[in-house]
Amino acid sequence: MTPDRPNDACGRLEVIAAGLTCTVQDLGRPGHAHEGVPPSGAADAASHRLANRLVGNDETDATLEATLGGLVVRLAGGGPARAVALTGAPAPLRVAGRPAPLYAPVAVRPGDVVELGTPAHGLRSYLAVAGGVDAAAELGSRSTDVLSGLGPPPLTAGDTIPLGRPPAAAATAVDVAPTRGGGGRGTTALAVVAGPRDDRLGPGGWERLLATTWTAASTSNRIGVRLDGPALATVAGELPPEGVVTGAVQVPPGGKPVVFLTDHPVTGGYPVVAVLADDEAVAAAAQIRPGQEVRFRLAGASPARSPSGWQ
Repeated sequence: MTPDRPNDACGRLEVIAAGLTCTVQDLGRPGHAHEGVPPSGAADAASHRLANRLVGNDETDATLEATLGGLVVRLAGGGPARAVALTGAPAPLRVAGRPAPLYAPVAVRPGDVVELGTPAHGLRSYLAVAGGVDAAAELGSRSTDVLSGLGPPPLTAGDTIPLGRPPAAAATAVDVAPTRGGGGRGTTALAVVAGPRDDRLGPGGWERLLATTWTAASTSNRIGVRLDGPALATVAGELPPEGVVTGAVQVPPGGKPVVFLTDHPVTGGYPVVAVLADDEAVAAAAQIRPGQEVRFRLAGASPARSPSGWQ
C-alpha cells in the first residue's frame, strides 16, 4: 500500500516479505450488514486488543494480522524509535537480528528489521506498532475484508505501510500480559449454543454434530473454518435468506459444517444449526489450522424442539 500523503515524519514500515497472508486489521466495520458489508476486523480480536495495549495504542488502532508467520518488515522514514508487540499464535520474533520476547513491548529503531517465524501452534499472529497502521479507512475501518474487497489489499513484498503518530503514553509493563499464545495444539473444542435452525438437522443430527471429531479443511480462510467429516443430513426444504452472525455454524447442502469468522456473508440460505457461545470461542476458531481436529461442546441447554419433518 502507498500512503495518500508523505508520512515520513511519522515513519513507515517497508514490507520485505509478507508470508502466506498478511492483512491490516482493526476492530472492523460493524453496523453495515443492511448494506451487505461484513463486520470484518481482527479474526482473533482478543489478541489484537492486547497487542495494541502493550504498545500504548488504543484498542481500535490497526495492527498487522499474519497467517502462519513469515512476515518481515523494516522500520523506515524519519519517525522515532517505536515499540512493537506480537500476540496471538506464538511466532518466533526477531528484531534487528536478535530474538525478542512475545507478549511484551519491544523497542524498534529506524532501520531495524522485524521478522516473524512460523508459530509453534495457532494460525494468526498480531503485530502492533506504537501509533498504529495508518492505512486509509473505508466505512470507518482500516480492516482488509477478503469477502467484500473493502480495505487495503493483503500485503505483498515491496509495499509501504504508513504509521500513525506514536502515543504519548508509555508502553504497558511486561508483567501484566498473559504468557499463553493464541490457539493450541491438538483438538480444539468450540463451545456452542443451539442455533436458530437446529430443527433442520435430521434424526440424531445434533448428537452427531457434537460427537464427531471434525477436521479443518485447507479451504478455510477469514470467511469461515470449513470442516471435513461425515456429512450431516438436513431436513429438505428451502430457507429464505436470513441474517448470519460471526460464529454461526452453518450446514450447506454437502452436510459439512462451516464456522463463520469475521469476513462472513451477512445473509445465508442454509441452516444455522449452532452458534459459537462467546468471544473466546470465536477467537479459538480463528486460530484453528488446516488439518487440525475440531469438536463442538454444548455450552447451553440441549435443543428442545422436535425438528420438522421427523416428529
